[in-house]
Amino acid sequence: MYGVVLWSDPAEQKAVIWCEDHGDLAYYGGSATSLFDGPVLDAGDLIEFQLLESATMRLVRNPELIAEQHAPAIAERLKASTDPAALPQGAQPAQPKSPQQRSASVCNILKFPELRTA
Repeated sequence: MYGVVLWSDPAEQKAVIWCEDHGDLAYYGGSATSLFDGPVLDAGDLIEFQLLESATMRLVRNPELIAEQHAPAIAERLKASTDPAALPQGAQPAQPKSPQQRSASVCNILKFPELRTA
């Protein structure tokens, strides 16, 4: 599965990832082979990983960096959707759509690149 890192802490070897299936967030909590042993992942980095789903959470296993800064402002934009004061300086909040506009729009889902091969 592909995902975008929303938050990471290299010192604690933890990360929160938004997954391409737009389900619950996935969590990385370190392992014997840490993603932080390689390149440091920052918010906005695109990664590929195996997803382990339990009854209470989704866990990231075997993460691999695909593209640095694929969506660098994603965490700020998600936060701004509930708190416009959190927008980066100079950015404008998205205007709420009317019910007619919402039904006419294709989608408001972040597109992940078509990186898989057959």
